[in-house]
Amino acid sequence: MIPNQSALTEITEAVLYCRVSSTKQLDEGDGLSSQQHRCEDYARRQGYTVVKVFQDRGVSGGMIDRPGMQELLGWLLAKGDKKHAVIIDDISRFSRDVTVHWQLRDLLEKAGGRLESPSMTFGHSSDDKLVENRLASVSQHQREKIAETSANRMKSRVASGYWVFRTMPGYKYVQTKGEGKILVRDEPVASIITEALEGFANQRFATQSEVKRFLEAQPEFPIQQSYGGIRLQKVTDILTHPLYAGMVQAVKWNVPLRKGNHEALISVKTFEKVQARLTEKAYAPKRKNLGKKFALTGFANCADCQKPMRSCDSRSATGKLYGYYLCRTKDCPSYGKSVRKEDIEGKFVSLLKYMRPTLSVVEIVRAMFADAGAQRAKQAESTVKALKCDLKRIDKEVEKFIEMIAASSSPHAARAYERKIETLEKNKVLTEQKLAEMKNLNRHLPEKVELALSFLSNPYKIWGLGDQSMRRLLLRMVFSDRISYDRKTGYRTPQASVIFRFLGDLGGNCKMVPGGGIEPPTRGFSVHCSTPELPGHGRRAVRLGVAYLDACARGVQSNCVEFQCSLPSKL
Repeated sequence: MIPNQSALTEITEAVLYCRVSSTKQLDEGDGLSSQQHRCEDYARRQGYTVVKVFQDRGVSGGMIDRPGMQELLGWLLAKGDKKHAVIIDDISRFSRDVTVHWQLRDLLEKAGGRLESPSMTFGHSSDDKLVENRLASVSQHQREKIAETSANRMKSRVASGYWVFRTMPGYKYVQTKGEGKILVRDEPVASIITEALEGFANQRFATQSEVKRFLEAQPEFPIQQSYGGIRLQKVTDILTHPLYAGMVQAVKWNVPLRKGNHEALISVKTFEKVQARLTEKAYAPKRKNLGKKFALTGFANCADCQKPMRSCDSRSATGKLYGYYLCRTKDCPSYGKSVRKEDIEGKFVSLLKYMRPTLSVVEIVRAMFADAGAQRAKQAESTVKALKCDLKRIDKEVEKFIEMIAASSSPHAARAYERKIETLEKNKVLTEQKLAEMKNLNRHLPEKVELALSFLSNPYKIWGLGDQSMRRLLLRMVFSDRISYDRKTGYRTPQASVIFRFLGDLGGNCKMVPGGGIEPPTRGFSVHCSTPELPGHGRRAVRLGVAYLDACARGVQSNCVEFQCSLPSKL
């Protein structure tokens, strides 16, 4: 029977202190309410009036700087000389560390509080202090044992390929029978993360800032409300986390990188591309408004100085905005001379219409893809056998190094063996992904071929349907370099990308911009072959005066380069 301590002093009022150490107890249990009910029952039996209740939710008992405890101490100090009983349910709710326990006891007494509990008596005699000290030690041991057991279980689970820490964006925990909580895709965030990582690996996004703006532009992607966006450190964490490549590790527990038991959002190969890009030379971030209104900003060069043209809006007297492109290179002859947005972009659309192969070339390419697919299927069979042999070899080497670790007495040698095992585990994941890719090599080949041919056969259609980001991507795919624009003659002959040059060479009939540009031709000029010995002698080499040399094909094939230009008597 606990003695009635209220009879020994003039204390008539009491405050209650309750604490739980995990959020799970808050969500699933009733720890706080049960503690408060027991303390209230004790206060009623002792004749105390409960004036306030202080709580710490999800706070460890090994900490002294707890919000609820600090609030309690401050409240007691504000009451001055008036004493209060501080009732706790159990000594473990007060503290789970011997040092912290006695520090809090001292602070509590100085603030005017007297610790009481329905479970024990807090006295000042040597026997009371001995019992209290032992119970505080037991409480500390329980806390450390729980932490130790939890860490061992988590370490073992990570070693088995399961993620046990806080989830990353794109994943969520799902309770499963027989496996516990496992990571699964969290759509649509998972698909957004995949697009961001693959876009950075393939240089669709040149910098981390562009990845950040892409994620912030997705309504489904969670943002940090207090920040109003996504912090750049969050983007770095996403780009560098091996979890998205289907791998797990625990550095603090010396668990090396290994294959995880969750679905990967990207391949290991893509993940390594991302890491390689992060170590490359830094690029200046792309302007936020680049390409929002002016699709050719940064891509169209001034023909006089070969520097990118700038874009701007000009407001008329009526208040209407008009778009212009202009050169801002001071020593350029075209400095400050503007070109209407409708003119330069309209002529570009006309230029883009020429960038399309004939139907016969498209059919040839389709047949080439079909033959290549059949050859790759045959090669895949032998590759699959070789990869399976590699997997068996890696497993044997891992087992060998594990035996060497067990037999080794040197910690340095053991760490070296662990690094070898980490490298082998990483190679195993890569090999397994290659094996999966080889098995599904031609699974979606027809769909991919048709998608590629739909773009190659008519990029102008993609330009008309795509948004500004798709148009910027199309510019890099169709042309190998920037295009030059002359204010008087229009576009110079552009440098097409490798694939379009290949299609032109393959069919010989891939419509590219003529040598004279796409401006209206000057009427009245004629070009003819001047070599009498050739069958093309005197034949007109062009129609409407545009310098098309292929009309005198025989002359060109015979290395005839002597062409004469004659002006009519009337211009």
